[in-house]
Amino acid sequence: MGQDEYYFAEGCFITELLNTVDDPAVSVARARVEPGRTTRWHSLENIVERYLLIEGYGRVEIGTEAPREVGPGDTVLIPAGCQQRITNTGTADLVFLAVCTPRFVVSAYRDLEEEQ
Repeated sequence: MGQDEYYFAEGCFITELLNTVDDPAVSVARARVEPGRTTRWHSLENIVERYLLIEGYGRVEIGTEAPREVGPGDTVLIPAGCQQRITNTGTADLVFLAVCTPRFVVSAYRDLEEEQ
């Protein structure tokens, strides 16, 4: 799998580090959110996602939980099918690893802002 960064409609930049049919149990991507940006409300059908924060600061919103401030070293668990979004509240890029089980597939992505 290539290491080229691309823009995803969710509102962030993605670099796929591990996502292959040869290992369907997990995928790992590097996500980058620019300062002042908020990703779109979305969910992943039948996929549990974890954010492992590497750089920057943000505010994560998951389901009906209260928004929570996050930064380097923090982890975020997002249950399958749960609405989510993250805002970069800092002045530098917010960078995190998105670890999905089973692996991320585009067909599982649901843009909840389009459905409203």
